[in-house]
Amino acid sequence: MSSIHEQLVALGAVFEAAVLVDRLAKTGQISEAPLACMLGSLLARNPRNTLEVYGGDSVNLREGLKALSSALERNPSSLQKEPLRYALTMIALERRLERRGDMLELIGKRLDQVQQQVQHFGLVHDNVIAAFGSIYEDTLSTFRQRIQVHGEMRHLQVPSNAAKVRTLLLAGIRSARLWRQLGGHRWQMVFSRRKLLDELYPLLNS
Repeated sequence: MSSIHEQLVALGAVFEAAVLVDRLAKTGQISEAPLACMLGSLLARNPRNTLEVYGGDSVNLREGLKALSSALERNPSSLQKEPLRYALTMIALERRLERRGDMLELIGKRLDQVQQQVQHFGLVHDNVIAAFGSIYEDTLSTFRQRIQVHGEMRHLQVPSNAAKVRTLLLAGIRSARLWRQLGGHRWQMVFSRRKLLDELYPLLNS
């Protein structure tokens, strides 16, 4: 994969997390497969390439790549406004996180603990999702800038859904960090839209 492809995979994962948060907030339900993909990305260790972080197949990020495509195309008829807002805020929060070495260290330690729970319960068990969610709640949600999730309160007030939302936001910010480590930056989405789309379409259609 080219460096742009690697960046698009990670950025697509940010949007995938954003789409799933939006769907969960509005419908109270998401499929287990994309949720498992994002959960697994939080525990990926020493992947051979970026796609391996997300299960080795771009189909796992299809909804996120579609949302990214619509954002870059700036087509009002297909633009997913809430996922775009969530994705941009996750990218902004990652920049704040980068300056907090203490918080990064704490997140790393807590993820190691979750890894042990996964071995006992399995990746998508409620206890594991609650543990992921509590990491977000104890760290990133303490920043002054927060992600305001809009949806149906009857869905968002369900504890298991709230934990999934926090977990997905954590996974999205982790993917934003990976995207930036691969050389991605926000100005690309403004000044290099055509170049990104030229690389994104084959990835989306593969």
